[in-house]
Amino acid sequence: MNILLIGGGTGSTVVLEGLKKHKDLNLSVIVGMMDDGGSNAVVRDEFGLLPLSDIRKSILALYDSGNNEVLRKLFLYRFSIGEGIKGHTLGNLLMIAMTDILGSEIEAIEMFKTIFGITGDVIPVTLDKSKLVAEYDNGEIIEGEHLIDEPECDKNITKIYLKPSAKATENALKAIRKADYIILGPGDLYTTTLANFVVKGIKEELKKCNAKIICIGNLMSKKGQTRNMTQREYLDIVEKYIGKKVDYFLINNGKIPRGAYKRYIEKGEHIIEDDITEKNFKGKVIRTDLVASGLIKREKGDELERSLVRHDSEKIKRELRKIFSSSQTVVERLLGKFFSYYKD
Repeated sequence: MNILLIGGGTGSTVVLEGLKKHKDLNLSVIVGMMDDGGSNAVVRDEFGLLPLSDIRKSILALYDSGNNEVLRKLFLYRFSIGEGIKGHTLGNLLMIAMTDILGSEIEAIEMFKTIFGITGDVIPVTLDKSKLVAEYDNGEIIEGEHLIDEPECDKNITKIYLKPSAKATENALKAIRKADYIILGPGDLYTTTLANFVVKGIKEELKKCNAKIICIGNLMSKKGQTRNMTQREYLDIVEKYIGKKVDYFLINNGKIPRGAYKRYIEKGEHIIEDDITEKNFKGKVIRTDLVASGLIKREKGDELERSLVRHDSEKIKRELRKIFSSSQTVVERLLGKFFSYYKD
């Protein structure tokens, strides 16, 4: 069964970490290439390369380290001191070096897949250099994913696009064509998930494919993107940008850790109101506990704003496996159990 994630970022890594344990699933992730904040700003400006952080995160999410976590920790290591190097991860620096050695970012990705023993695909959505642009209901226009992601004040996005326009990679289009299920989110609505659908060819290919669409809703609102939005309004925007209806919508109904919830409220955020009904959503809504119980701590040297709480990979995996199993034949289910048994 071919499972495709579209998005990148921390949300996608949570999904990949849960599903990678099942060898009956062929996993692929299409990663956004518009990030221009933090270490990625230097990668773009000084080295002329596309952003590497979400590629690195996806590779590590697919890596099955077993009892050896040293390689993962080394790749994740972020320098907290040092002029010019502070804030960079060793993984990003190694990917820059590998790109220089092999001559392309695609070949560098393939080499790291070999080094980490990864069978899934990590696919850049585009190789064109482009900036994400957002238009707002007050007439303002902002260029740059980082500035859109961390606005100074709350405002409503009315439209996003790329400047200049960018073309999808052929591998991204092929992954959509062969997918049985396509997963959107969790992740920042405009800057992580929907930014991929303003790349030429992605929306058009998705509209033609027969894959079932699974959308995983976010745990909390975010300033400048989903604040004061309901779940139905959230889905309306998703379906507008992807050009087709969502088949499954996963909504968290578990409790957000108390300390983190208080900090979100103090910042003006809220749990997105669940107003999904049988009348306004024809797909299947799944309401269940999807939140991780632990509080996310900032890494040393990381100066970017990060989510305080995240989805739990095991809980996400459990619900997704139920969806996948509902369409499998008896033979496919038996084979899946067989491969899972020998994997575990």
